[in-house]
Amino acid sequence: MDTDVIILGGGLVGATLALALDVHGVSSTVIDPADPAVTLAPGFDGRASAIASASHRMLDAIGVGAGLAGKGCAIRHIRVSDGLEPGALDFIPDADDGALGTMYENKLLRTALFDAATRAQHIDLRMKTRATAVERSAAGVTATLDSGETVRAPLLIAAEGRNSPTREAAGITIARWSYDHSAIIGAFHHARPHGDIAYEIFYAAGPFALLPLPDDAEGHRSAIVWTVDAKDGAAMLKLGDRAFLAEAEKRMGGFLGPLSNASPRSSYPLGFHHAARITAERLALVGDAAHGIHPIAGQGLNLGLRDVATLAEVLVEGKRLGLDLGDAALLDRYQRWRGLDTFMVALATDSLTRLFGVRGKTASAVRRFGISAVNAIPPLKDRFMAEARGESGDLPKLLQGLMV
Repeated sequence: MDTDVIILGGGLVGATLALALDVHGVSSTVIDPADPAVTLAPGFDGRASAIASASHRMLDAIGVGAGLAGKGCAIRHIRVSDGLEPGALDFIPDADDGALGTMYENKLLRTALFDAATRAQHIDLRMKTRATAVERSAAGVTATLDSGETVRAPLLIAAEGRNSPTREAAGITIARWSYDHSAIIGAFHHARPHGDIAYEIFYAAGPFALLPLPDDAEGHRSAIVWTVDAKDGAAMLKLGDRAFLAEAEKRMGGFLGPLSNASPRSSYPLGFHHAARITAERLALVGDAAHGIHPIAGQGLNLGLRDVATLAEVLVEGKRLGLDLGDAALLDRYQRWRGLDTFMVALATDSLTRLFGVRGKTASAVRRFGISAVNAIPPLKDRFMAEARGESGDLPKLLQGLMV
């Protein structure tokens, strides 16, 4: 079977890329071993993501936004503080600028993307399927599936996540290190409304982020991304709900009132990785296969969606010109367009992680001074808000809400 591109990985980034190509008439075969009965099972699993406003414009443009309407919570205000000390930095856009982003449960995002992909004319979605062998050559790409079927395309796209076997097989080198921290993620209800505010509270052990979720029948809700020392991660997961909520309320200083109804919790180790290149012969990397950053600024998924918008534009324009979609010049355009942006975002998040992780009263005083300085310089503050919206740099058309 022949297709325009083969995408390994049908998660949030891989599925979005398939849909971005589909609406422009570019066909794809998406191969993913996951079982939709498990990944889309009813109930909140405690995972949620912030979708920057530019990323949301792309979801709207490719027809996914309608399936998410009314299911997210707008982020209209971001408050950054050093612990619970006074002098917070508040990012509040003008009323006519719209929200900074929208929080969604990951399961809702997965469901909306899966439903759209199963309806799409140019997507062959192969769930519960593995590629047992993949061959890339000057002539093209051939993937052999575990069913015995073969799929041929001019280009292979790896969207397999941070431990991408395709990236490893291609011999692409990675800069990688661990922060010796774990992120505890989940959600809970709280007595007071969050007011559509996202809170980033920095402690020496790492950031403590509260992200607004839509209210439900039981009241007000927020998601949590709590960074702890790696040695404490397992113990935090073993805490009973009452003890966990008591610890979280202490970290928050009680400003949202009593906490209740803790969701399922999970954790993952925090680290940094950045591919030396995001292309090879007839291969492009997207999302965590290409880069992984600290969740300190909530940009991980959005960085992957910027890959999607860029690669889709490069490939759609290439197809219109009648080019081979695996052509080295096309892939080099993608490499150059994304290379600097991903490196700068990665560098900025790593620097923030290290700055806010320095212990001691002097370091805390320096951080509070920096927060106050940004608060007092409108152009700098506007730049931070543009980054939060995903609107900085040379934006692909999809991130502007335009078709290619």
